[in-house]
Amino acid sequence: MKYLRFIRNGHVGLAAAAEGEEFFGRFLTDIPEFGDLSDALLAGDEAVASLCECLLQGEPVAFEDVDHLPPLISPSKIVCIGLNYRDHTNETGSVQSDYPTIFSRFASSLIGHRQPILRPRVSRNLDYEGEIVIVIGKGGRAIPKVSALDHVFGYSLFNDASLRDYQTRTPQWTIGKNFDGTGSFGPYIVTADELPAGAKGLQLQTLLNGEIVQESSTDEMIFDVATLIETISEVMTLSPGDLIVSGTPAGVGVAHTPPLWMKPGDTCIVTADGLGRLTNPIADE
Repeated sequence: MKYLRFIRNGHVGLAAAAEGEEFFGRFLTDIPEFGDLSDALLAGDEAVASLCECLLQGEPVAFEDVDHLPPLISPSKIVCIGLNYRDHTNETGSVQSDYPTIFSRFASSLIGHRQPILRPRVSRNLDYEGEIVIVIGKGGRAIPKVSALDHVFGYSLFNDASLRDYQTRTPQWTIGKNFDGTGSFGPYIVTADELPAGAKGLQLQTLLNGEIVQESSTDEMIFDVATLIETISEVMTLSPGDLIVSGTPAGVGVAHTPPLWMKPGDTCIVTADGLGRLTNPIADE
């Protein structure tokens, strides 16, 4: 299944689509017994199944004719992974760690498909990072790697747009990763059963103004999906609806000479097999 969150005529809605089928959905005001997708995830598999059945009995939702929202609006945690592709580690001149590099994003930075990524007034060093997102469906602490994929609800796309000058002002990257309007997430969530286990073998690309600037396979991730879930859950309880943004491959703008910063008027697209195309124009704040 695919789950889409949208707004039309001022009303927020959800839509679902079976594999290869069109979207059907309802406004949230018409499904008060289920709430939002995040509420259903917290309530468990039966609630998600009931919500899906309800959505599929709704009205057709034309993907191109609605305004898109992040598929989940307020995840309790957005855990991001840095330096998870060796070629990206090499291009940044960093030392590859034998433990994942972990930082946080916050929900206040999230935007959806076709919404503008905002270049803030205080910086011009706006970079792109195309990534795969892991959406947690079943929570837990100290999740063993052997069963980690059972905790995945689905996958989506992310553009971890970063202000590089702010990112390097401190040893921690959080400040450069959380400007409002820089965390693009979507266009929808694809449930894990529609993709290879652990999202293996997906071709991931980022395009800036139609030119491919990043291209790799998820097979090249140093820490795979199951390892990330096991490692993160050693420290914290993962909850349904939490996001793990799994890292970006080589080709980021800061590694170009001169740097290739995103600017107003540009369009950035992140795409991967089975996950659609996450498209965002760039605009000034």
